[in-house]
Amino acid sequence: MNKIVKQFIAEVNARNQNEPEFMQAVTEVAETVIPYIVQHDIYYGQNILLRMAEPERVVSFRVAWIDDQSEIQVNRGYRIEMNSAIGPYKGGLRFHPSVNLSVLKFLAFEQVFKNSLTTLPMGGGKGGSDFNPKGKSDNEVMRFCQSFMTELFRHIGPNRDIPAGDIGVGSREIGYLFGQYKRLKNEFTGVLTGKGVSWGGSLIRPEATGYGVVYFTQNMLQNKGASLEGKNVVISGSGNVAQFAAEKCIQLGGKVLTLSDSSGFIYDPDGINTEKLAHVMELKNVKRARISAYVDKYPKAEFHAGKTPWHTPCHIALPCATQNELNEKDAAALVKNGCICVGEGANMPSTPEAIHTFAKQGVLFAPGKASNAGGVAVSGLEMAQNSLRYSWSRAEVDERLKNIMGDIHKSCLTYGTEGDHVNYVKGANIAGFVKVADAMLAQGVV
Repeated sequence: MNKIVKQFIAEVNARNQNEPEFMQAVTEVAETVIPYIVQHDIYYGQNILLRMAEPERVVSFRVAWIDDQSEIQVNRGYRIEMNSAIGPYKGGLRFHPSVNLSVLKFLAFEQVFKNSLTTLPMGGGKGGSDFNPKGKSDNEVMRFCQSFMTELFRHIGPNRDIPAGDIGVGSREIGYLFGQYKRLKNEFTGVLTGKGVSWGGSLIRPEATGYGVVYFTQNMLQNKGASLEGKNVVISGSGNVAQFAAEKCIQLGGKVLTLSDSSGFIYDPDGINTEKLAHVMELKNVKRARISAYVDKYPKAEFHAGKTPWHTPCHIALPCATQNELNEKDAAALVKNGCICVGEGANMPSTPEAIHTFAKQGVLFAPGKASNAGGVAVSGLEMAQNSLRYSWSRAEVDERLKNIMGDIHKSCLTYGTEGDHVNYVKGANIAGFVKVADAMLAQGVV
């Protein structure tokens, strides 16, 4: 079996050289899915996983725009349309200097499995640019978004490819992108998700990824006869996902100890309560300040410059920042300090070595394709509301989100239960694979 897996990985690597993030994602899936394929004649010999690892379409384009000093700037834009076997391409846009083909292909590949797990009819895609919105004026961001959409609009549509937000793409950017699409197409359609509620967006969409990871974490704990009540929680990041993961943890009785950004992390021994979290949201969403400013108002807290929160004693860890932020040493420190459960809020935030450490020590571990699927799940619900020209209430959307995360957890149990232990990585990968693979077989070699 190891030989078959290695042969597959070598074949994919040969055509995707110098793409480490993409190969990391493919390797993780291959190690759990290929043994399942070999055991099931319907999939064996069809090269289905190899076809899944090859994007249906990769679009790369120039984005030229004018800054506030009337200087012409040039960035690169991308859209990876990975797989449309079960529905139109669906996945976010990321604006960040680290964006390149490898990062977006890994995100698009993960998105295929994540969208499949939601049970909603959505294929997988991802896109973005190496543009950095930090430090840019609203007018600069608007001009960039309009230039970006002037090329992207010809490749997307409500029944073809529906982008959303991701790192660096919040409500401001979605608004500018949607406005330009509407101008170019002369039509009002649900081509983007994450829109404002007053113009086609869904309630709970901003909260969805953060809420979803906590719902999934709660499901894992309940499966072991435990709960979030009274547990110490460390969270990385302080953006959209981290903020609402903290909010839901607080609502369910958890004690949130940390938040972070690229400058370091804060540790509040008294816990970050609702009032303190509101201050964090003001700092990050309105003032666009660094997380270190938290200690100015709450001096009992500590700011640790240039460090991550993973050496803080806790029961639950929620990495909600970025890929590969939690390494083997961090995982060992978490285990040593009493961590019993890890739920990924970001995409692939744990390195393979860290995941191995968690598995070896019996720590409950939820991979991002399962635990952070809440965001795209509510994006799918937003698409449904757009098609109906109707809006569901906050309570209705939240209940649907909670049920979807519960269904994803059940799927992971179905394929990942090994005696009294649940391998959530294996369960999520196989459950996501089966639905897409069955659709691909039914549609022939296309």
